[in-house]
Amino acid sequence: MSEPPPRDSRRPPPLAGIRVLDLTRLLPGPLCAQHLADLGAHVIKIEDPKVGDYARASVRELANRGKEGLTLDLKHERGRAVFLELLADADVVMESFRPGVMARLGLGYETLAAKRPSIVHCAITGYGQTGPRRDDAGHDINYLSISGVLDQTGSAGSAPVLPGFLISDILGGTLTAAMGILAALFEARATGRGRFIDVSMADAVMSHCVLPLAELNESGEVHPRGTGPHTGGSPRYGVYATRDGRYLALGAQEKKFWDVLCDGLGLPELKEQHQAQAEEAEAVRARLREAFLQRDAGEWMRLLGPLDCCVTPVMSFEEAAADAGYLARGTVRKAAGGGLDFGFPLAMSEFACPADRASPRRGEHSREILLRLGHREEEIEEMLSLGVI
Repeated sequence: MSEPPPRDSRRPPPLAGIRVLDLTRLLPGPLCAQHLADLGAHVIKIEDPKVGDYARASVRELANRGKEGLTLDLKHERGRAVFLELLADADVVMESFRPGVMARLGLGYETLAAKRPSIVHCAITGYGQTGPRRDDAGHDINYLSISGVLDQTGSAGSAPVLPGFLISDILGGTLTAAMGILAALFEARATGRGRFIDVSMADAVMSHCVLPLAELNESGEVHPRGTGPHTGGSPRYGVYATRDGRYLALGAQEKKFWDVLCDGLGLPELKEQHQAQAEEAEAVRARLREAFLQRDAGEWMRLLGPLDCCVTPVMSFEEAAADAGYLARGTVRKAAGGGLDFGFPLAMSEFACPADRASPRRGEHSREILLRLGHREEEIEEMLSLGVI
């Protein structure tokens, strides 16, 4: 499929009719809720009236499109009452508070489920609701460090290197939460009973470290940083400099790709070194380095690109955002409010993510939502004056 499929106006989006109350902040939870909104869910982003979502404004715009904005002080009795009104026809509650906060507010899962048995309550935290770290503070770097990922990232003999991608936030807080929510929604529609979903970003990263665990089970240890088959130890899987100071990424894992690469580089004698290890691997890597330094990156891509041997340029993010492949599929597109935005990260038949739904301003739809709930204008004005909304 070369282009995003057009939206079929005769067919509703997959999550049409699903209602989500999004209490999350920063990046992981809001981005998860945005994915649900992109799929057609009605998402209300609920923020504190005083501080709101304290993510940087630019990040906020990229993680909240398609939502309604409501400000609500959950520490105030009237704020909690409004939340429970919204709960009456909600399907999902998402939050990213420290463990125990919702219970202290009188809005723990047991309370919510008693009022709305089908509710799916997803709590996203660093270390989960149980265990010795449940109350510890943390960020992406911390979850990567205690899962062994950070120790595996970088060159041999060097210090660990920070990935240029928030793995724990996105894999753990966004995608793992979305998986749990969708599974629980499926069950709730069938049985009328929801679930509490305890998402630990540290757990999510750890439970996806498949290759290191396979090594540990096989040999009792893991390759040191920068020496594993996918972390720098294999000459067929790595990054090579070119004459003009650019870099190419090589992923010729399979023998068929390796053979094509060797012919393309004019090094057919290396074909038998596909599985080179230790000193032999270093010798092969040296030959590849020398070869790639003979041409500019663009020249190599014109030569090797058509050969289908798993060679790609190492693009800057600016280059990637202007890449024809991403633009053709709608992965990167013009944002509703100007600048660039991302489309939905997968293509689905008879569905396309709307492109004209900007992120709400803090509390942008508070009055509209309260009016829908049946509150009178004078009540709304009073709540405004009290700081409830």
